[in-house]
Amino acid sequence: MLKKLEALLENFIFNSRWLLTPIYVVLVLTLIIIGVKTVQEFLYEITHIFEMTVNDLLIFVLHIVDLALVANLVLILIMSSYSSFVSRIEVAEDSVDTPKFLGKVSFKDLKLKVIASIIAISSIGLLEAFVDTSKKDPSEIYLMIYIHAVFIISGLLLALMDFFSSKSDQED
Repeated sequence: MLKKLEALLENFIFNSRWLLTPIYVVLVLTLIIIGVKTVQEFLYEITHIFEMTVNDLLIFVLHIVDLALVANLVLILIMSSYSSFVSRIEVAEDSVDTPKFLGKVSFKDLKLKVIASIIAISSIGLLEAFVDTSKKDPSEIYLMIYIHAVFIISGLLLALMDFFSSKSDQED
């Protein structure tokens, strides 16, 4: 009786990973929203191309790059997390254009990719602020720099922890 109860509990816990699926579906829908917003911004800017200053053009390009980085981050999170925590993506195994990271990104690698993407996105926000300093109060820019520094320090600490963790795993 106790063995059956244990098997039932383990089966329940094992299958609970499927509760993550709605989160990944919402993230896919978020990718669609990012794509729509990118096209919307492009269509708006293209109608004002002759009124644009060089700074306006730089900020527009930085916005598109920012959206691309966010979309890439979301895609990596969806595919890596789903294949790591829910189920293998069997469709990708037979596909000739399967992303190289799929099935090869460990949780440790995923953490580092996420923090690197956040740092890149933060860098673009800072660059936008530096390109057009008239739109930001100096205290806002300093705050952005401090937050960016915290992201960088966090990334370095995560990388160091993973480095030392892998060193200790090799010694065991």
